[in-house]
Amino acid sequence: MQRPESLRAAIAGSHADLLGRHLHVNLAEMGRVLTADLTGARVLLRTSDQLFAALALIELDGVAARIVICPPDVKPDHLPSVIERAAIDVVVGEDPALALEGMRFEELHPPVPGAAVAVSRKTEWVLFTSGTTGAPKMVAHTLEGLTGAIRPATADDVVWGTFYDIRRYGGLQILLRALLGHASLILSDANEDVAGFLARLAPVTHLTGTPSHWRRALMSPANARVNPRYVRLSGEIADQAVLDSLKARFPEAAIGHAYASTEAGVGFEVTDGLEGFPASFIGRPGAVEMKVENGTLHIRSPRTASEYVGGGALLNDGWVDTTDMVEQRGARFYFVGRTGGIINVGGLKINPEEVEAVINRHPDVRASRVSGRKNPITGAIVVADIVANDNATLKEEILALCREKLPAFKVPAMLRVVPALELTAGGKISRA
Repeated sequence: MQRPESLRAAIAGSHADLLGRHLHVNLAEMGRVLTADLTGARVLLRTSDQLFAALALIELDGVAARIVICPPDVKPDHLPSVIERAAIDVVVGEDPALALEGMRFEELHPPVPGAAVAVSRKTEWVLFTSGTTGAPKMVAHTLEGLTGAIRPATADDVVWGTFYDIRRYGGLQILLRALLGHASLILSDANEDVAGFLARLAPVTHLTGTPSHWRRALMSPANARVNPRYVRLSGEIADQAVLDSLKARFPEAAIGHAYASTEAGVGFEVTDGLEGFPASFIGRPGAVEMKVENGTLHIRSPRTASEYVGGGALLNDGWVDTTDMVEQRGARFYFVGRTGGIINVGGLKINPEEVEAVINRHPDVRASRVSGRKNPITGAIVVADIVANDNATLKEEILALCREKLPAFKVPAMLRVVPALELTAGGKISRA
């Protein structure tokens, strides 16, 4: 498909709706959400509501020189560094409480009639990477790169829903899919419980989230209200247990899990119902190239970010090291964890996600998180926190399963049943 020159051009002729928890906007009536003309400005987009972020992106793309999309979990103490590195001119948000001392602030408001500011440039889109500590890293994208993997659904009745936050890469991809396909989109709210959001998702035909999002949804009786015909997972390893659970709950739906990262862009989608991906993906020709070096997946494509904003090399001869570790077993590669998350037990290395995949196979387990706990003898021991159904012999059964599937040093030394696992703002299990 031909890529739009701007988001405003992409929605021309659309009658779709953007639906937040408290505000709905029909794109056919999309007027102005800013009174100021920010042509050529470098903008920090700082909103408390996702819908206002979406409206601001439509208005500012092709107008602002740079848009830095601030996710909700960025610490205020880090914002001065962000502003300096990104050379920000103006902060944009829907609440004056989001203004920053010493910075120009422009307030967003619900759309009012008014002619759009003329598109005059290619806007640089800046996104925050996930999983960083300290000052957050930012990477630069173009609209062309961000939409490179999108093939909009063509049916007239498509309604997207997403558990993601659109101010991070995964959620932004769904916003762009909806806008380019002239499809409606239902957005989540951080202050809304799972059951409430599932009730609002009743009209959706296409629903997306991380595996952790989906595990929470499957635990809620309110999931009976939704019946999507397309289910998509990304952002974390999609193990066989969650794929099988989704297929059992939505037997008529097409289920796919995608690989993407903020730095590398969208890599590929797997639709065969199996975890991992075919080994034939590695080295195959095409717009997206993939290779494995030192056990980690590397990607080169037109969809990758161009640079880290404010310094730091991102690409090596066009390749991005994703830091996601993969392991080939037969004709398939499997994700086994990230290079920064390894647990060291007496010199032996353990990937938490590998152990979680085994634990999650137990039929009474709804979610798990494996971590290391300091130990004076071995350096660390393996601990597993588990969300599960009532089962008097659960711990014994899980340990037996782990002993059957894993080497002895990877078997958890401690199992703890917990009511819930904390998720990050990006919908991933919090490993802090």
